[in-house]
Amino acid sequence: MSSPDAFAPGNVVDLARRIAGLPRIGNRWLVAVAGAPAGGKSLLAGMITAAVNAAGRPARAIPMDGFHLDNGLLEARGLVARKGAPETFDAQGFVHMMHRLKQGGEVVYPLFDRSRDLAVAGTASIEAECDVAIVEGNYLLFGEDPWQSLKPLWDLSVWLDTPEEVLRGRLLQRWLDHGHTPDEALARAERNDLPNARRILAGRLEADVTFAADDIRV
Repeated sequence: MSSPDAFAPGNVVDLARRIAGLPRIGNRWLVAVAGAPAGGKSLLAGMITAAVNAAGRPARAIPMDGFHLDNGLLEARGLVARKGAPETFDAQGFVHMMHRLKQGGEVVYPLFDRSRDLAVAGTASIEAECDVAIVEGNYLLFGEDPWQSLKPLWDLSVWLDTPEEVLRGRLLQRWLDHGHTPDEALARAERNDLPNARRILAGRLEADVTFAADDIRV
């Protein structure tokens, strides 16, 4: 895609039809859904995936979060307090998996269990006959190594634009829902999550399509 498009509310279906109409090429199409933490990426990716399937094309949503480094490794590296930052993921492993996805065939991948705060290997798979992967994550359009090497792999990229005040409210609620006190929730949001969000925005690469957060109900 040569230039960004702005999609109005309701055009998830239009975007899905555009994806479903891509020619069958023998391997797999990769669609990136990127944005800040708590921006609504999982919901948007799920909506797009459901609409692509409804349009008659097999698609699966694949989250990046399964590539979180384990807390034990983060402790050894002094990075526990920065969990969610780019350096707290197995970035090279994720890039490698995206190359495997692109080639087609069955691919098994890990998922992140938020209730246990850890990634679980071998939790999900994309079938060989599924020729569209809707990949969602914070760093899919991020201009630092090795993340920026992902950009040429995306056949279509979507950026979800969410104002910081909306992110703050969602992040606070996320940590409260996980049993943290209001002070603890605020500290996690202000000291880690929001700095990560600002870093993502500062290093953002251009997307083919942009959705505003107001277009997505969460």
